[in-house]
Formats: sequence, structure tokens, C-alpha cells
Amino acid sequence: MLLITTALTTGALTLTACGSRGDGNKNGEGKTTVVIGLDAPTTGELSALGLGIRNSAQLAVDIANKNNEVKGVTFKLQALDDKALPNVGQQNATKLAGNKDVLGIVGPLNSGVAQSMQQVSKQNNLTLISPANTTPDLTQGPDWKKNKRVRQFPTYFRTATTDEVQGAFDGQYAWEKVKAKKAYVIDDQKTYGVGLASSFKDQFAKLGGKIVGTEHVSPDDRDFKAVVSKVKSAKPDLVFYGGEYPASGPLSQQLKDGGVTVPLMGGDGMYSADYIKLNKKAQGDYASSVGKPVEQLPSAKKYIADYKAAGFKEPYEAYGGSTYDSTWALIQAVKNVVEANNGKLPDDARKKVTEAMNKVTFDGVTGKVAFDKYGDTTNTMITAYQVEKGDWAARFSAPFKEFDKS
Repeated sequence: MLLITTALTTGALTLTACGSRGDGNKNGEGKTTVVIGLDAPTTGELSALGLGIRNSAQLAVDIANKNNEVKGVTFKLQALDDKALPNVGQQNATKLAGNKDVLGIVGPLNSGVAQSMQQVSKQNNLTLISPANTTPDLTQGPDWKKNKRVRQFPTYFRTATTDEVQGAFDGQYAWEKVKAKKAYVIDDQKTYGVGLASSFKDQFAKLGGKIVGTEHVSPDDRDFKAVVSKVKSAKPDLVFYGGEYPASGPLSQQLKDGGVTVPLMGGDGMYSADYIKLNKKAQGDYASSVGKPVEQLPSAKKYIADYKAAGFKEPYEAYGGSTYDSTWALIQAVKNVVEANNGKLPDDARKKVTEAMNKVTFDGVTGKVAFDKYGDTTNTMITAYQVEKGDWAARFSAPFKEFDKS
């Protein structure tokens, strides 16, 4: 999902690479402690999603330790709050990279934050795996639209599919399922929002839809009177928003209050219970999200039960299942490395873990977990949701490439 900004904080990123580990940090049980870092916004407007990410990573670590998933290894989660800010994410990545026991980082939520962390990750041979980033540039480089796809960061992976898939899915859903013929497109000027909106526009227009207007807003805006006036004059069948729920909730309500009675649609940045809390007139609005609802997946039954039993105060939200799978992928990579080295971590454990990540595959909470040559998930399932009676109701799920067959 999600981008917070295109601006990156500059500064020294180079750290001394992880040195000789020997037997690593032995805990009281004579086991080696492996730390998995976690970076997500656990405070601020996006904390509903961030807390679900943190809790789900903790659950995976706890289950691995309980089941002795990797013999001779105890896992520990070190969770840091990035406040959805790229410079803070970069600082967190630097801090985690400086701890020789950290063999991977789960996160972040925001693609813009990921951009600030990728170089630190690469320079320190430290795996970074996100359950939520959707911007294609992160894995396939800036020229992916020209079909010049190049993997620039071999240490970066994700269990969320890209906006190339999600935005196109949204455009096709709007045309074929919602039956919209005219769309007004708004974005929040962040990389995530701009990319998602662009992909939506391309697909919607390709199918015959008409874009009757576009607008750019600030992610911090909460007064949309001027935008409402423009949208109303354009008379669209649908308004598409590229951005996140803190702004899209108020935008939707103000559109309805201003006489624009058509639904607002967005991507996974909108898919949160908090969107409905912020919007008294959310009824009928749409949002897509990566994967299928975990509640509908037989593979997620144990995860849901374990999450409930763990007693977390916050819900797992949109990225709980994919976070568990991201964390479990790291755990499996560590397991493969340890087993290949006679039950011990090698001196170059970080490098070996990254190499092992490329071959990791297992049946996870969200389905089959595996990565392609770019580090992208091979699971392109997307789900369209609609607000009904104060909750998000799943309307349609399909891998985008198979959309027309469903």
C-alpha cells in the first residue's frame, strides 16, 4: 500500500557491514537469539494499520518460539515506530542495521518510507520485507512503465501486490462491475496516491471510460469545498481517490454533503475501519485491498484464532495476514540458513538470509507465499469492498490477470 511522500531525507547511509557472528548472542537457554526488526506507524493517523502490523509480527515470532520452529534459535521482535515519516523510517533502519543480531526487518507500511529504508537495507545486506508497500518502483525500478524493469534492491521483498495490479483492478472494477462511464480522479500528491490514481486512469480509459476531471490535494487537507465544487460541475459516475483514509474519509463526506451523490472509490490506503469512523456518509463507497479477506480463507483460520487468543487490544486490520506471512518468510529463511550450516548461524548470516528469501515458499495465512525475480509476491489476488451498514463488505475477489474470466 501506501506512500507518504516522494521526498527522501539525505545524509550518510553507509554502515559497517555485519561482522563475524560466531555463535551469535546466546540466551539463557543456550540458544542463539535472532532479532527481527519491525518498522510501522504505531502512533499517529495511520496507527490503526501500524498496530495491526506490529501485533501480527509479534504473533509470528511467538508461534515460532513456542513451536521451536528453528532449532537452537529464539526469535525476538524489535518494533520501532516510524510515524509514517520517511526520515524516521530511515533512522529506524539505521538503528536496526547497527544491531548485529537483527537479520531482517518487517515493514514498513508506507511505500515512501520504504524508499528511505531501501539503501540502508542494501548496504547492510539486511532483508527488508513489507506486507503493505504497493508502488512498483520499489522492486522494478523507475522505468517499469516503459517495460524496463530492473531490480535495484536485492534485499527488498514484499507480500503485497503492486499498484500496477491494484490500480488496474480498480479501473476495471469501476467499469465492469460498478458500471461507471465517467470518473473524476483525485490524488494526494504522494507517490502511492499518484501511482495508484495513474494506474486507475489508464485502465479505466483503456476500457472506454471517460476521465472528466483530475485534482491534486494535500494529504493534510481536511477542507475540500473547492474540490467538491469542481467535482459537482463535472457530473461523474464515480470519484476515485489515490491516497489514504485520514483525508479520504472527510473528502467523501464533504462530497456527499455538497450534492455529489456518487460513490468514492480508492485503494488499500482507504481500506480501514477508521475510514468509516471518519465518514458518516461512507455507505456505498468502495475500496480495494491486496489479497482476499482473511476471514474467507481456510488458510487463515488458525491465524485468526491465535490472534484472538493472544489478547491483542487492537484488530489485525488490512495487513495482519500479510504481516504474519512476511515475518514467517523471514523465519523460514533463517531456518534454511541454519539447517544448511549444521544447525548454526554462519558468519555472513544476513547475506545468506537474503539469498534464502528468494527461494522461500510455503502455504501462508494469505495463500501461497513465494517471490518472483524482482522480490514481488507471486500472489496477485485483489478484493473489492463496499461499505454496507457501517462495515466493509467484500464484493469481488480475483487475481487481476484473471479478472475477465471471473
